[in-house]
Amino acid sequence: MSQEQGITPRAKDFSAWYNDAVMRAELADYSPVRGCMVIRPNGYAIWELMQAALDRMFKDTGHRNAYFPLFIPQSFLAKEAEHVEGFAPEVAVVTRAGGKELEEPLVVRPTSETIIYDSFAKWIHSYRDLPLLINQWANIVRWEMRTRLFLRTTEFLWQEGHTAHVDEADAEREARQMLAVYRRFDEEWVAMPVITGVKTDSEKFAGALRTYAVEALMQDNKSIQAGTTHNLGQNFAKAFGVQFQTADGGLDYVWNTSWGVSTRMIGGLVMTHGDDVGIVCPPRLAPVQVVVVPIYRSDEERAAVLAAAEQAARTLRDGGVRVELDAREGMKPGAKYYEWEGRGVPLRLEVGPKDVAKGQVFAARRTGGKAPIPVAGLTDGVRAALDEIQAALFKAAVERREANTRRGVTKDELLAMMAGEGGFAYGGYCGNEACEQAIKEATKATIRVLPDEEFRSPTAPARCAWCGSKSVVEAVWSKAY
Repeated sequence: MSQEQGITPRAKDFSAWYNDAVMRAELADYSPVRGCMVIRPNGYAIWELMQAALDRMFKDTGHRNAYFPLFIPQSFLAKEAEHVEGFAPEVAVVTRAGGKELEEPLVVRPTSETIIYDSFAKWIHSYRDLPLLINQWANIVRWEMRTRLFLRTTEFLWQEGHTAHVDEADAEREARQMLAVYRRFDEEWVAMPVITGVKTDSEKFAGALRTYAVEALMQDNKSIQAGTTHNLGQNFAKAFGVQFQTADGGLDYVWNTSWGVSTRMIGGLVMTHGDDVGIVCPPRLAPVQVVVVPIYRSDEERAAVLAAAEQAARTLRDGGVRVELDAREGMKPGAKYYEWEGRGVPLRLEVGPKDVAKGQVFAARRTGGKAPIPVAGLTDGVRAALDEIQAALFKAAVERREANTRRGVTKDELLAMMAGEGGFAYGGYCGNEACEQAIKEATKATIRVLPDEEFRSPTAPARCAWCGSKSVVEAVWSKAY
């Protein structure tokens, strides 16, 4: 996209703005394979930072990485009835390979519960082998009809955790622990506030006992699922014969969990923080946290300015800051600013002759505001600015979410809200799936979660927002990606 073309304003067409922002930042490109995308270096660098943060958190909670095959025998999916029914419409199947028909078709991995639990059945013998805590970084194929870069593609990258436990209580602790890990990642790294809770039976993972989710509200007031964890009970263990000898000498089936987040999180980052210039990267996930731009008008100024800019970049790099020096010749500073702003770089340091004379750099924040930083304390000054930007992005996102949240909605308010601006609508729910389906058909909104206590309204709703009968739980409705 050229500078002359600009970018579609969010208020005019949020969907077009999103695509423009992704393309302008060179995060991804379209593929010749329908529904698939090419993740470009700028986008993959964000994913690598996400991976690194999450991987540390997984290992800190005792999980280890492994890798399992991309191809799964079709009969494996059929062993768990709910699972195969839930994924059947999205499954890609290989029927011919090596120049001949396969004796058994192979499913291209839509998720890995079945192939992993086949291995678990070989590895687990005793209660001493439990818990078994495994994570996999992998690609996934789900045949999507309507695709959007990062948000929904036929192939995507993700991590999937799979664990086995001695009893339901330990599996439940695991599912809840990983929900907290995802929340921490979303809020501390992505600067994206979330709400947590349990999914309704109609929205839970196929084959799960319970599904928990973290949900975030985007700038267009649609929700994005920013991580899910599943207590799978003993369903898969029974299907795949994953048994262990108990402490008292008996035989029992393990309790499993699975959990995952994907490259969809990059789309969530874009839609949470972007503006009409393009994406805004929270500093903790910015591949380039700082760009240094030397500014000079003559050859006499050039040598001193370049030397100061190079020294500033070197100092920051030595201090662990991800920094780029943009000393390209024949390109005006304004054109450089435009390019780096479009890539979402949080902080730009301008170095001109006056700055050299004063022993400073001039810092321009991607989110607005300029101030000098003394060269003598450059690393500390830059780190403080980056921390402030990170905190300010989170604060702004929280305020935006709260401004677009309504509690105690009535049926008319729910209808009006979803026909209008959207947002998070809290209301009473009778627990009847017919009401849940009627709301979905009338509004295209779904129950995102039955919120955890921390996110519930101060006063529990007495009546179902839809049918008016007694409420058994509070629900959060929203349209979603």
